[in-house]
Amino acid sequence: QVQLVESGGGLVQAGGSLRLSCAASGRYAMGWFRQAAGKEREFVSAINGSGGKSYGDSVKGRFTISRDDAKNTVYLQMNSLKPEDTAVYYCAARGDAYYTYTQESQYRYWGQGTQVTVSS
Repeated sequence: QVQLVESGGGLVQAGGSLRLSCAASGRYAMGWFRQAAGKEREFVSAINGSGGKSYGDSVKGRFTISRDDAKNTVYLQMNSLKPEDTAVYYCAARGDAYYTYTQESQYRYWGQGTQVTVSS
């Protein structure tokens, strides 16, 4: 059973930064999604086993995804945060690490979510 443990969420002022971490029980293709209150879950970023990356349009240029395979951990560095970035952020994983996957349905395993709140 794949386990994903997220950390790093919190409250930050607009323009600030946060780094989310997702510790996995192995090496997988990983993704980050977010869900704001009353909205559908949205793709944020993804990374494959060889370091290939994808980003959602709303976060390009502000967020950076990376991975440390020695720690089986994926990071999401979030800079220039805006109030509209407020959401629960989820990491996700799938065993096939060849591609970056941007669709929610492509992931089998999900973390419990971590709240990010950006105040104006």
